[in-house]
Amino acid sequence: MALRKVNFASGEYYHLYNRGVEKKNIFLNDSDYKKFIYLMYICNTTRSIVLRDISENFDRKETIIEIGAYCLMKNHFHILIRERSEGGVTAFMRKLLTAYSMYFNIKYKRTGKLWQGVFQSSHIDSDKYLKYLYSYIHLNPAKYVDLKWKENINHNSQKLFNFTIAYKYSSLMIYLNYAKGYASKILTPTAFPAYFKDPMEHKRQLLEWLNFTP
Repeated sequence: MALRKVNFASGEYYHLYNRGVEKKNIFLNDSDYKKFIYLMYICNTTRSIVLRDISENFDRKETIIEIGAYCLMKNHFHILIRERSEGGVTAFMRKLLTAYSMYFNIKYKRTGKLWQGVFQSSHIDSDKYLKYLYSYIHLNPAKYVDLKWKENINHNSQKLFNFTIAYKYSSLMIYLNYAKGYASKILTPTAFPAYFKDPMEHKRQLLEWLNFTP
């Protein structure tokens, strides 16, 4: 699988994202979302992995990136990361996207590419941008309630907020202490600035963004 040729740097923060080919859905049901989340956990390792041989007690040992936030939507995903070791971003994304493509194609008896080209990335070069991305990524599900809520000054902030904090397929569930099992271990909050002291502070920040008017 071809990957974009970017010189990622250890210790730096990046926003990674990609969507389905021709903007088609890549998550068709609950089990698809859960599979991708599971793969985010087990693919973050220096070890070579054979999926069929991995049990729930899989020991990742050393990880190659650190994840600060993520959100899975019907036809795309967002992941906020910090590269831990040289080549970590590329290795992680190669494992993750290849493994999920294989799973998806086998499950739905399809062939061909699943992703719209190589994954995209943006380097996070300021503290302001890094903090902004937490809200941007976690508020993506609000589009399901109101596609253009940012432009709609009369949007229902409370309705958008309630939907967002109940959305099962983002790392907000971890920050609000709702996630369990391996899903609760995907993030490495200590590798990122401590913008949110507790779940209430995280909720307050989201509400501030929802009440923002252009």
